[in-house]
Amino acid sequence: MRIGDLAQETGVSRRLLRYYEEQGLLRPVRQANGYREYTAAHVAVVRHIRTLLAAGLPTAVIGGLLHCVHDDGDRLVPSPCPGMIAGLRRERGRLTETITRLQASQDVLDTLLAAAIREHGDL
Repeated sequence: MRIGDLAQETGVSRRLLRYYEEQGLLRPVRQANGYREYTAAHVAVVRHIRTLLAAGLPTAVIGGLLHCVHDDGDRLVPSPCPGMIAGLRRERGRLTETITRLQASQDVLDTLLAAAIREHGDL
C-alpha cells in the first residue's frame, strides 16, 4: 500500500508518517520509482507508535521500544527486552516531574486569578 492508504488506514497524516520515517520509527520499502511501499505490518507499527506517544514517550525513546511491544487483540503488550523496565521507569519519573511543575504553575495561576477576582470582580 502507498502512504495515502496507510494514512487512511491509521488516521495519521502523511506528514506525520513521513516524520516517523525520518525518526527511524517506520521503515517502508522504497520502490524503484521512489514511492514508499507499506504492508499490513506497518499499520500495526503506526498503532504502536501512537499508543507510546499517548503514554507521553518521546520519539527517541519509542525508537528503542518498538521492537519490545506487540499486539494482543486491542492492547499493546510488552515483550521482555533488556533495559525496558528501567527506561519506562525513567520516563515515568520524567512525566511525574513535569506534572509536579505544572501543578505548581496551576497553583500560582489560581492564586493570581483569585486575587484578581477579589480586587476587580469577575470581568
